[in-house]
Amino acid sequence: MAIHPAFLTVRRALLAAVVTGLAFAAGPTLAQTAPKVKFVTTEGDFVVEVYPDKAPKTVENFLQYVKDKHYDGTIFHRVISNFMVQGGGYDATYAEKKTRPPVPHEGREALAKGGPKNVVGTLAMARTNDPNSASSQFFINVKDNDFLNPTVIPPGDPVPKFEYQGRVYENTPRAQLVNAPQLYGYTVFGKVVSGMEVVNKIKSVPTGAAGPFPTDVPKTPVIIKSATLVN
Repeated sequence: MAIHPAFLTVRRALLAAVVTGLAFAAGPTLAQTAPKVKFVTTEGDFVVEVYPDKAPKTVENFLQYVKDKHYDGTIFHRVISNFMVQGGGYDATYAEKKTRPPVPHEGREALAKGGPKNVVGTLAMARTNDPNSASSQFFINVKDNDFLNPTVIPPGDPVPKFEYQGRVYENTPRAQLVNAPQLYGYTVFGKVVSGMEVVNKIKSVPTGAAGPFPTDVPKTPVIIKSATLVN
């Protein structure tokens, strides 16, 4: 039995629609590929990937500093071998670089979206005691630092029961817990995907006093020669 030409036309149109739909479906997956940044340092190179789907404002802020070449010529000014390595704020003369306004803290939101915790190799924002003070400085965890993780607040208002550092709090107003500075933790927004051996080399350099810092400064400056977006 012969197939009517009109049927073939409809069938081709349906196939085209399916293929187009598949292309659109694949689009967002491709678009969400984690951006990567290559750091070239005096101790070697390493690459980090960052997660805009987990901490969008934090990642946007970090990548803008990369694009502005803010990190080029800065140092790792705080290195603690059993904790983390921190940089992005000072040049080789220990002069603090000018920064843009700070970004809102996104630690709890990032964890709620399945983002990583402060474990070995992850990238997080440094800040002052004010949770919403992060600007350009970042750190790389060189051990699992659970105490840096944001604290998830249980449901309820007041919160029926809340445990923190071995102490139990009962019927606590939710706002009191949500806004407690010590419960914010630090926002993790990426991780090292290659060159972790370089980060381990940095964590092991001899340190002492230098510039305005009394301790933990590499005796031979570890300089970021460049930080470049590579995808």
